[in-house]
Amino acid sequence: MLHVFTHEECLAHQPGPQHPECPARLDVILAALRNSPLAIDWRQAPLGTKAQVELAHTATHWQQVCAAAPETGLRSLDPDTHLSPGSLRAALRGVGGACAAVDLLRALERAHAFCLTRPPGHHATPDSAMGFCVFNQAAIAALHAQRQHGVQRVAVVDFDVHHGNGTQDILAGRPGLLYVSTHQFPHYPGTGSGSENRLGKLHNVPLAKGLDDESYRRLFSQEVLPVLAAFRPELLVVSAGFDAHARDPLGGLQLTEPTYGWLGQQLGRIACEHAHGRLLSVLEGGYNLQVLGSSVVAYASGVEEIMTTSTV
Repeated sequence: MLHVFTHEECLAHQPGPQHPECPARLDVILAALRNSPLAIDWRQAPLGTKAQVELAHTATHWQQVCAAAPETGLRSLDPDTHLSPGSLRAALRGVGGACAAVDLLRALERAHAFCLTRPPGHHATPDSAMGFCVFNQAAIAALHAQRQHGVQRVAVVDFDVHHGNGTQDILAGRPGLLYVSTHQFPHYPGTGSGSENRLGKLHNVPLAKGLDDESYRRLFSQEVLPVLAAFRPELLVVSAGFDAHARDPLGGLQLTEPTYGWLGQQLGRIACEHAHGRLLSVLEGGYNLQVLGSSVVAYASGVEEIMTTSTV
């Protein structure tokens, strides 16, 4: 069963007309899941706390976001990241949902929790918002698992078309944490070259513009799966961005829904082999409303297939 954490307040984040990170993103995903054959346990994402945010971010960042949250209109945290009156609570639903999902997974085995919240988070650094992102839910979830549940090894895998510079900055150098990212390079935000890699802690797989399904699967099999197997994570956190799709307006890769299904299978298998089947996915990018819902369903279906059939 797929455990989905979401909240209607995530629709109240309104970064402005024509902004690609729009509320309709969440609407189309939820509609696609409701119309899918997946068995779903729907859960309300609770509000995150200051203490949870500060697992990954500085007190100054928390104060700046709270101070910038407007009562009317929009305020900008960076040229791409804007707050509306509902944005702070929406971002805190993402934080609370990620932590609640970790809590649930620690009580279960062979379970996939998916936080379908917005705004996304993987560009948010310890002390700044950027790239549509306010708080870094994936990094917070990993650190919450360590702090609250004593998890020794957490791997964060990011398949968004953009490099998760914020997640890399937050997790870098912390014991028991691995960050692995596949992303178009060079591309926003300009980080994520192979020269940044650190054995057992950080593994970037930069991808050339135009990369297709077959080439992506080959590189993922060669570059990502062995690194995850060697790390043997006790919890797998996935920054699930769907903007590497061939039809996405903000990327230049050429992935399609079958590859998102394949990714779900591969990551589900890693979770079953090393983490008692505990996998947490957090929504990141994906901006074509015609293919976003079907991409999410393909990915979640791939995970569920392995969760229900794996004999490990």
